[in-house]
Amino acid sequence: MSGHANSLKAIFLALGANFAIFVAKLFAAFVTGSGAMLAEAVHSLADSGNQGLLLLGMRQSKRPASDEYPLGWGRALYFWSFLVAILLFSIGGMFSVYEGMHKLAHPEPLKWPWLALGVLAFGIVAESVSMRGCMVEVNKARHKQNLWTWFRETRSSELLVIFGEDLAALLGLSLAALAVGASMLTGNLIYDAIGTVAIGVLLLVMSVLLAIEVKALLIGQGVEPRRRTELLSFLEGRPEVAEVLNLITLQMGPDVMVAIKARMQPAASDRGLIDAINVVEAAMKARFTDVRWSFFEPDISD
Repeated sequence: MSGHANSLKAIFLALGANFAIFVAKLFAAFVTGSGAMLAEAVHSLADSGNQGLLLLGMRQSKRPASDEYPLGWGRALYFWSFLVAILLFSIGGMFSVYEGMHKLAHPEPLKWPWLALGVLAFGIVAESVSMRGCMVEVNKARHKQNLWTWFRETRSSELLVIFGEDLAALLGLSLAALAVGASMLTGNLIYDAIGTVAIGVLLLVMSVLLAIEVKALLIGQGVEPRRRTELLSFLEGRPEVAEVLNLITLQMGPDVMVAIKARMQPAASDRGLIDAINVVEAAMKARFTDVRWSFFEPDISD
């Protein structure tokens, strides 16, 4: 769950930044012959396509529930997010490592290195704008959590992927700038090749981290631990509930399914028990607006 974070805004910011950077990098790569620059151009193009896939996932996740998909399409967003992580691995990371190894074996002189540095500086500025917009939304979602805890516990796969891409992009641009700068100062082209490989390794590591987190959502994670604690405290505080025996949650994209087994306070009739359950469910959905489905079972033991 991502609080009041606006994932769509972060995606559009990243899309605009990445496409503008791709055009600039590609031009500079052809002019300068820099492998690190070409690797970064491919990275930015892959990121632009990735944002398109995330937008598709967000659109699909809003499809209504049906008899065939009784819990809706919310988890479609996790499929597309996982695909983005795989593409980041294959297109971004593997290509960069390949290009770097090729440059190590067949070094080519840099042309117009100052142009390459200028494009990289432009890219760093553009990605910084995108990263800042992403962090605004991440900060809305993580509250007092540190970034690593948020990364491991967030259920907002699209915001997670955008954060990972923006972070990898900024670090990759910095590595490319160092590689080109070192080759300029020393005249040794090995720095450009090493920088290209380093960018690839960075992308591979990030893609694996993202894939691990999104895979857990695909398998079927519950809500964030802090959110589950809030739900449990709410139910235990209701006067109609004597004891919460079990609470199961399932994150379904932006929506949540909740199954509750509870011992209820004595009621005068069956109708009174049903009314009490309905009151608890209505109050829970009013408090936790992302709870779309709730299944409530009264019992005396778990």
